[in-house]
Amino acid sequence: MIGLEALYVIGGAFFAAVAVMSARDASNPKRWKNTAFWGLFAASFLFGSHLPDFANGLIVIAMVAVAGFGGLGRGEPQTTGQAERTESAARLGNRLFLPALAIPATALAGTFLFKRPELAGLVDPKQATLVSLILGVFVALAIAMPMLRAKPATPLQEGRRLLDTVGWAAVLPQMLAALGAVFAAAGVGAAIGQIASQWLPDGSQLAAVAAYTFGMAIFTMIMGNAFAAFPVMTAGIGLPLIVQRFGGDPAIMGAIGMLSGFCGTLMTPMAANFNIVPAALLELKDRNGVIRAQVPTALILLLANTALMYALVFRF
Repeated sequence: MIGLEALYVIGGAFFAAVAVMSARDASNPKRWKNTAFWGLFAASFLFGSHLPDFANGLIVIAMVAVAGFGGLGRGEPQTTGQAERTESAARLGNRLFLPALAIPATALAGTFLFKRPELAGLVDPKQATLVSLILGVFVALAIAMPMLRAKPATPLQEGRRLLDTVGWAAVLPQMLAALGAVFAAAGVGAAIGQIASQWLPDGSQLAAVAAYTFGMAIFTMIMGNAFAAFPVMTAGIGLPLIVQRFGGDPAIMGAIGMLSGFCGTLMTPMAANFNIVPAALLELKDRNGVIRAQVPTALILLLANTALMYALVFRF
């Protein structure tokens, strides 16, 4: 049965290849730092399930140390040039979108197909979406390679070029998601709930809703991930106050609560994949330019979500 372990091996193999290519790139003045960083990341994927928690923690600390002292460098992968890309874009036109569209299409189809009884035992049902997503990447490669007339090493070199551009921020979402699990296990949600019970006005439904929606946004800004903030804020404020004390609808609370968290995503550099990576890829002079453009919209949406939850969560 194909499950997470197989996906970890695939991911680890890719990052190991990036580490090897980084070591061979003499154009990168920090190539050994890049090699160490991506090599450690590859080790966490390949061997993390078989290592004790202490050893995995040391790997993370080592990665932080490598990236924290001087940062990572940017090499010059042996890939296509600007002229070649321009010619390819003119020749293929909108067909260039086929590989990109193949990934979500395969992920969606696989999510439904791998849960059918006749395919039971082939893929872990709990990981059907992730397995389908990785399968979609291979389908996209099968389409792109002959269409673009690419060399076998081109996907790996392009992947390394992207990682060199983004740098350490590429792994930030994974680490922040782990931080959310640590917060939940440490009882941060219960501590927040105790503080909220003491400071919020008694009997005020609006205060409870505002504390939840704004708390989701603030914790998302801190943790960079609304999915990591959700269990903390829901355990601390959502369930004990909105649902249990005031009888609110948990489905409405959860749905609008997540939207409130996404407002925080728009306003924080910790959400690197949304805000820092685009700035790096577009080579913007202001690395926070994306965030500055999104803040007004995020604040308006946060207020709208608060009003919407207050209007709906206690009415059904």
